[in-house]
Amino acid sequence: MNIHEFQAKALLAEYKIPVPPGRVTKSGEEARQTAVELGSGPFLVKAQIHAGGRGKAGGVILAENPDAVAQAAARLLGTRLITRQTGPKGLPVEAVLVERASEVARELYVSLLIDRTRARVMVVASAAGGMDIEQLAAEHPEQILRFAIHPATGPMPYQEREMAFGLGLSGTQVAVFSALLDNLYHLFVDKDASLIEINPLAVTAQGDLVALDAKLNFDDNAMYAHPDIACLHDPTQEDEREQQARAHGLSYIALDGDIGCMVNGAGLAMATLDLIKQCGGGPANFLDVGGGTSAERVAEAFKIILSDSKVKAVLVNIFGGIVRCDLIAEGIVAAVRGVQVNVPVVVRLEGTRAELGREILQRSGLALIPACDLLEAARCAVAAARGEYERSGR
Repeated sequence: MNIHEFQAKALLAEYKIPVPPGRVTKSGEEARQTAVELGSGPFLVKAQIHAGGRGKAGGVILAENPDAVAQAAARLLGTRLITRQTGPKGLPVEAVLVERASEVARELYVSLLIDRTRARVMVVASAAGGMDIEQLAAEHPEQILRFAIHPATGPMPYQEREMAFGLGLSGTQVAVFSALLDNLYHLFVDKDASLIEINPLAVTAQGDLVALDAKLNFDDNAMYAHPDIACLHDPTQEDEREQQARAHGLSYIALDGDIGCMVNGAGLAMATLDLIKQCGGGPANFLDVGGGTSAERVAEAFKIILSDSKVKAVLVNIFGGIVRCDLIAEGIVAAVRGVQVNVPVVVRLEGTRAELGREILQRSGLALIPACDLLEAARCAVAAARGEYERSGR
């Protein structure tokens, strides 16, 4: 689960991590009053959406006085901000964060994330803050500092000092940075976070460390234990189909391709997406119906996929372990009969009661395309999406 910057900064402040003074507002007049209360400018007016790259997209405006703050807020509120992370539709701006601008001497990058290969929380940092960290890691990997945290000890003082020195900090800044990492780690563990990213962590002209921006993600599966975090969820920042999937207990993520995918199991789903790309196609979504499911749930998944106007073909790839292939087949038939389907549907069933599942599909009288293995299924789906299925010899 993602949260907004102003919510992330409230959590940082709760854990004694310095953030600029500011307040979230939802109108131009409220923004003006906030600027007056903050005192002398300049100020930053920042669109609150669940995406990065806001500054380059015009979502962060520098304003010299309260009147300019009100104008900037009015310009942003009620619009849809398009950044490199939002897709072409953008995301709605329903609130802005008004902050007093900081006098910045240097910008650092600091994050905590989960390294699944090591089963550890990792601290990642760089002296090149403010940049796209993925681009920096690809082009200048030597500028990335990192260390793993052992869960029995937490971050060790020597690890924190080494990173502080690597970032060019000195004197009292080293102790301040160490305390900051300790507090970030406590926040990460206490709230079951999956990512904490501060970019940039500013070194001010006075030598202080201040989190100028913050991004926090949390483990959806742990939200039952954190109602204080779960209540921060903003459904307006999600794709409508993702909301619908969440309501039915499905894992769905919208993508940019034109081949709808319905798979059981996250690993198999990722492999399916990879094979579609390898065969020259593009997946329209990630959709995992889960290990245990029902015909009704599969039917809902099918409807969600077909509600995407980009979808030109659907690939259903089910390996029956816990889930039975005959139930999946019944769900497919119910969905295709219940929804007007104008695109080809490729189905690959394997595992528990796979033969019965195939028989159900064959007896349905529907124009479904069977596939014996995953590679064949991916090739058929790509050909079908291109309108080349008949020419492919099928």
